[in-house]
Amino acid sequence: MRCIDDHTLAVTEDTAKDAFAKAIEWHVVEKFFGVSIYDGARMYSIDRFASVMALKEIANTVEAAAERGPKAKK
Repeated sequence: MRCIDDHTLAVTEDTAKDAFAKAIEWHVVEKFFGVSIYDGARMYSIDRFASVMALKEIANTVEAAAERGPKAKK
């Protein structure tokens, strides 16, 4: 989501990765500032969204490893 001259620009994407890519495009290519990503519950800056997604990926990896158990580590 982005506001320009009191107008809000918004786009809906199917995945978090697509939303992140669009936010980066608006920020880098279009030179928009203050671009944010809304997940339906919270609003994130680009850098905060990247951190949240990275932490989620780490948590998913740890959870998957725990589900496979100690035999998977061999």
